[in-house]
Amino acid sequence: MRILHINCNYIGTTLHQLMVENLEKLGYDNSVFVPTYDKELSVIKPNNNVLVCECFKKWDRILFDYKQQKILSALESNYRVKDYDLIHAYTLFTDGNCARKLSNKYGIPYVVAVRNTDVNAFFRLMPHLRKRGIKTMLDAKAVFFLSESYRKQVFEKYIPEKYQDAIQKKSHIIPNGIDDFWFSNPPESINKIDNAIKLIYAGRIDHNKNIPTTQKAATILRERGYNVSLTVVGKVADEKVYEMVKKDPYTECLPAKPKESLVELYRNHNIFVMPSFTESFGLVYAEAMSQGLPVIYSEGQGFDNQFPEGTVGYHVSAYDATSVADGIEKVINDFSDIISNTISYSRIFNWKEISEKYDAIYKTINGESGD
Repeated sequence: MRILHINCNYIGTTLHQLMVENLEKLGYDNSVFVPTYDKELSVIKPNNNVLVCECFKKWDRILFDYKQQKILSALESNYRVKDYDLIHAYTLFTDGNCARKLSNKYGIPYVVAVRNTDVNAFFRLMPHLRKRGIKTMLDAKAVFFLSESYRKQVFEKYIPEKYQDAIQKKSHIIPNGIDDFWFSNPPESINKIDNAIKLIYAGRIDHNKNIPTTQKAATILRERGYNVSLTVVGKVADEKVYEMVKKDPYTECLPAKPKESLVELYRNHNIFVMPSFTESFGLVYAEAMSQGLPVIYSEGQGFDNQFPEGTVGYHVSAYDATSVADGIEKVINDFSDIISNTISYSRIFNWKEISEKYDAIYKTINGESGD
């Protein structure tokens, strides 16, 4: 089966490349089209079946249809769309709208994913485009959500009741996967809670990751009698936030580390804390779990509802330092029970099983389309 992947986020992370590579192992012929305004934003070296196309300007994003026209023109100039069996769109609005238009023109079925930007930017801030997003879900053969939390938000806030049943029947919860490195390098022993409680965060240092709230939570815990420190590991994306974070005497700031070094840091800490304001999924939660760390995650965001509360950690309010402190304290009190789950539960995030879920859905759709 030939699949045309439309993915505006492909070059910003390794996760989509891993997904496509795993689909290739299952026999799929994949072509990946990546519309962007700047190739230099890439953090990966794309494979030969990936076309990164600078087909619009940064400020074209203000005019949705103008930007869409540019993307579609570039795509059709580079691909014989009618030669594909299925289109996979990785975002509902930017990629999904293109997929719907191509599907209408060429009669090719498509599937679409709903991600953080779709929920927290397009649906929430652009009400004039909501009908477009709903139409894209209605016409898709399958709709993917990274978590039950995001599916619940979209259905409760944005999908009219008359369309809910039709979209619900074809919606699927499929999380992102993590690199096999994390499963191939399990910790030899689990770090236990002692007199010193060592929190860790790894990722971009910016406003969205909400590190200052974690620091305030640590202060609250020290006031409750706990000996708490925080290690922050990552690339500085916002200098103002970084200057604020590094002033805290109980916080150690380290530059971004390769996974081979990060794995050792995880093993030397107790709890992973990331109360992001918005988050599609948060691969770092799963990576930390693979090394035996309980996790603190944001209520209502991508990782929430992946597991029952208290299984691998707790959700917290990103806007309330006391909520974050309470979540951490719950982990401390339940540490022995939670830590016994983290490594085993992290294994649901392996790409082999995830790609097999997509495989089953693709094959069902391909059968429905008569190919």
